[in-house]
Amino acid sequence: MRVLVLGRTGYLGRHVVAHLRGLPDTQLPEAGRSTAGAGAGLRVDLATDSPDRLAKTLAEAAPDAVINCAGATAGDAVTLAEVNTRGPAVLCAALRQAAPRARLVHLGSAAEYGPGEQGTKVTETAATRPLGPYGATKLAGTAVVTASGLDAVVLRVGNPVGPGAPPTGLPGRVAALLRETGAAEPEAGTGAVLRLGDLSAYRDFVDARDVARAAVLAALAAGPLPPVLNIGGGEAVRVRDLVHLLARRAGFGGRIEEAAGATGATGGSARSAAVSWQCSDITAAGEALDWRPSYPLEESLAALWADAGAEGGRTP
Repeated sequence: MRVLVLGRTGYLGRHVVAHLRGLPDTQLPEAGRSTAGAGAGLRVDLATDSPDRLAKTLAEAAPDAVINCAGATAGDAVTLAEVNTRGPAVLCAALRQAAPRARLVHLGSAAEYGPGEQGTKVTETAATRPLGPYGATKLAGTAVVTASGLDAVVLRVGNPVGPGAPPTGLPGRVAALLRETGAAEPEAGTGAVLRLGDLSAYRDFVDARDVARAAVLAALAAGPLPPVLNIGGGEAVRVRDLVHLLARRAGFGGRIEEAAGATGATGGSARSAAVSWQCSDITAAGEALDWRPSYPLEESLAALWADAGAEGGRTP
């Protein structure tokens, strides 16, 4: 089976590729925004390619399934729209031309739901009320995919954590800060201070390796799937608790200070404070894919910290 992974060099894409490489009878045509330095590989840029050009590339790749991990989490509204909304639209148009029978697995985001109700897990039929451009552009991408007429499923992913987490997300950013603080304070004594923003929000954290497994299961599943499936840890974790767990894993013995809007503070944001609760109901993914998260949060944070120390960490 030929599985084309788009966004294969990004955080989640790398884990998807690693998972696929462990499967027998699976071929992985290479495609990315750059093919420099390699004789093999197809150039794909969902933000700029036309549907016709992409259709020619897809015809050459001849995939049985496409897993779209390409996406932008930061940038201005134009950048977010180009990648998160235009990208899926172009991909769907190209697939209809070149590979209409291929299964499309598109990674969406729990940010599409917007603020949740305290103590409630959101199902796939819940109202979508994203607060900012990121959630809004991801929701528009989901709408494009689910209305495409293709054999497609959107996986609405919670907050990924685990090895390779980039500094654009809170777990990776806090790991980088802890690493810097440890370098400045070799003994990580009580004089060290980690200044962060508001950490009072609750989030649904899921290991990136579990996300990859869900994406592969969706790509290989026989028969049609629901249009949208939540992929998360299934539990709400206070961000403050995650930070303290990671600090303990790092051996940090100093103080953690948090104050929204404080000078020099990082980790946490006004947007996070506005969305004080997010938690996904993952029952449908269990029924459709026989998928459940397998990595407890402590194990994900241990892997994140170990990975952050390998060669100074990685970049997305």
